[in-house]
Amino acid sequence: MDPSPIQVRSEIGPLRRVLLHRPGQELENLMPDTIQRLLFDDIPYLKLAQEEHDRFCQVLRDCGAEVVYLEDLTAEALSDPAVKRQFVLDYIRDAGIHGEKRTGMIADYFLAMSTRNMVLQMMAGVRKADIRGYGRKNLTDYLGDYYPFVVDPMPNLYFTRDPFACVGDGVSIHRMYAHTRDRETLFARYIFRHHPEYGRVPLLYEPEDEHTLEGGDILVLSPKVAAVGISQRTHPVAIELLAKRLLREENGFEQVLAIDIPKARSFMHLDTVFTMVDRDKFTVHPNIREELRLFVLERGEHGRLSITEEHGKLEDVLREHLGLDRVTLIPCGGDSPIDAAREQWNDGSNTFAVAPGKVVVYDRNHTTNRLLADHGIQVLPIPSSELSRGRGGPRCMTMPLRRDPV
Repeated sequence: MDPSPIQVRSEIGPLRRVLLHRPGQELENLMPDTIQRLLFDDIPYLKLAQEEHDRFCQVLRDCGAEVVYLEDLTAEALSDPAVKRQFVLDYIRDAGIHGEKRTGMIADYFLAMSTRNMVLQMMAGVRKADIRGYGRKNLTDYLGDYYPFVVDPMPNLYFTRDPFACVGDGVSIHRMYAHTRDRETLFARYIFRHHPEYGRVPLLYEPEDEHTLEGGDILVLSPKVAAVGISQRTHPVAIELLAKRLLREENGFEQVLAIDIPKARSFMHLDTVFTMVDRDKFTVHPNIREELRLFVLERGEHGRLSITEEHGKLEDVLREHLGLDRVTLIPCGGDSPIDAAREQWNDGSNTFAVAPGKVVVYDRNHTTNRLLADHGIQVLPIPSSELSRGRGGPRCMTMPLRRDPV
């Protein structure tokens, strides 16, 4: 059997292939009245956001990584006309559109496009003005006439980390916490079921599973240890389901560390709390240097999980479970509460490693970046005035598909 095209057994292994989504028309379809519901605090300027993202991609390529795009892999997965048509129908269903006439009208609108343009339009959302003949048909239309969209945009898509996660040689496809992000998993579902290269990747979690799980809460700390945040957006039952599949002997993982973090937007995911920058160095949210509560999940008898509760400081937990002599925690913003609050807001803790000791960061987090450099980390800053408005950092914007072993 051919090896899986997914190979991710650490957070810091030299990056070889990574999935991104270049921000598109979906950002132009944000409005002040809808940004909160769509999980944004502001409206990024698309032209500059794309320039910043292109610079990000070039930095990754300069480090030896192949960059592939979500829209391209999705289009490649839809080469069979029957699969493409089913994808359209699933998209319409997930968008909450009902009625044979309306469904047919929107399906025809999409199927008249080239496959890649269709995927991009689905991501951008559909304005009522774009559908010829779309008008007042029933009482619901009259009452909702003020709203200009048939289908909402999907502005969070450039944070490719969350709808699925690559762990080992498998993939978990998620059920999202916020209803507005549910449709994002559709692209992953079709890539990992129909793409000529990725269609037979082992699945560790599926969106049909009942409980929410998001990729920002999953960190692959070593070939034997993964960490998952018990967060606002990831349910403990989902962690158990993922752990049961991940801890099968053939996957090589021996422990899943379920780390309890505050259930608040400022702590959104585990990777906003800490990220790995080298074998023994981590960036951290300044408020988690005290004692943590976590649960160690391991293989038990008869396919059951063994669960052990532990308490301790983060550096002690990481040192013990990763077998390290010492661990260095680098606090976002350093010792200044002002710098820490400002740079944590701009995802100073959310770094993305392209190799051990070599990380991509937002340029605006200059205090944290200087501390990283002082600890021997090679810092690769990228412009971030617009990308940061979506409340996600470099790790949030990436989904590694292949890393070399450390």
